[in-house]
Amino acid sequence: MELVINSMRAREQTWATAVRQDIELLSQIHRATDGPFHIIHPESFADNLAAFQRVLRERNVTGHVYFGKKANKAGAWLREVARLRGSVDVASLPEFVHALANGILGEDIGVTGAAKSNDLLWLACRHGATVAIDALDELERAIDIAAETAPLRILLRVLPPTGQNSRFGLSSNDLRVALERCAKARRHLIMDGFSFHLDGYAVEPRVKLASMLIDQCLEARRQGFPATAISIGGGFACAYVDEEEWKAFKETIDPAEFHAGKSFHHFYPYYQAPTGAAMLDAILQSPDAEGTLASKLIAAEVQLYLEPGRALLDGAGITVFPVQGFKRNAEHGIVTVAGLSMSLSEQWKNSEFLPTPVLVQRGAPRPQEPVRAAIGGSSCMEYDVLTWRKIAFPATPRYGDLIIYPNTAGYQMDKNESEFHQLALPPKIVVTRQGECFTWRMDQ
Repeated sequence: MELVINSMRAREQTWATAVRQDIELLSQIHRATDGPFHIIHPESFADNLAAFQRVLRERNVTGHVYFGKKANKAGAWLREVARLRGSVDVASLPEFVHALANGILGEDIGVTGAAKSNDLLWLACRHGATVAIDALDELERAIDIAAETAPLRILLRVLPPTGQNSRFGLSSNDLRVALERCAKARRHLIMDGFSFHLDGYAVEPRVKLASMLIDQCLEARRQGFPATAISIGGGFACAYVDEEEWKAFKETIDPAEFHAGKSFHHFYPYYQAPTGAAMLDAILQSPDAEGTLASKLIAAEVQLYLEPGRALLDGAGITVFPVQGFKRNAEHGIVTVAGLSMSLSEQWKNSEFLPTPVLVQRGAPRPQEPVRAAIGGSSCMEYDVLTWRKIAFPATPRYGDLIIYPNTAGYQMDKNESEFHQLALPPKIVVTRQGECFTWRMDQ
């Protein structure tokens, strides 16, 4: 098959293909929502979570997979986490409460993020959650709250050696001070290990820092701390398109391919390898001076925590925008859809969500004459553009059609949502296959 330059066709799960081809199902949801909507598929999420858990079991590594809740706030994911006895990573009081309300036990909740509020620390104490401490003043507040509530289990978040400009993590000097302070507050704190988070998606830096933190745990035990766990954070890669198409796009990128000659300084790496659970396996099987990281964890009796978000949501959702109009603009067209570009959060970072959207034609048949077009939102702002890239559609989009963006569950759906123009936020619709058909409901 001849490669179409810049086509960037998305990899699709079987369920997603079936849903976008089910015109009656999409029409039912459209009539009920009367605007853009997100479709989510909890079964795909569960498959991804089970795959991560399976890798830990197969490598004989004790640990927990914490779903990074910030990647998508639908409640349906949490029910799958509870069913599979997984864990959830939260960074706010509402996220914590939402996790509890969907059956997650407090002991299965990890609290990360920037400086936590006292209310969040108090709730973590009450429910036996594990808190990643990010700063010395946060540690002092945690000690005060734990002294009045219950002992608090903590990890000390370490500033990576390669991330000295990061605003997160304890420097080596602050880490030393924190350990000294924890030693004086043993009645109120359970210092259970260390954590880190790295930007990017490389295996080797995670292996190297994880190995260092295992050694740190062994040293902490000599100082009388439990130090039973390390967390390697998130950053597990996903591949949205095939390698050949990603390479072709990068080699031929040209502002002329984008509306108004728009240029971008960066894109998410839409093809990567290894991805998801396979990346976790690569981390665990990576050679270490003492064997592999897995063997070192086992020998040291250190648990491994990880916090994937996007990787658990890979293939688990799509976003649907109704077409409101089309017009010619020079050599290409402009499609306007109901909704705003903020419902595709890559725009928030002055970037572009590149997997190609799909046109679902509804109504009377029309000539199948290809047309290239960018896709704009329905606001009055020039920069309200969902897709600057000129997409090749098989026919001219028209009012009543639907445009489907593939694989949007990971961060795209609600990271930057807005009710500008008093437009309602796109609801999340849960689809489940019943025999040969799909049923749907609103997410709670």
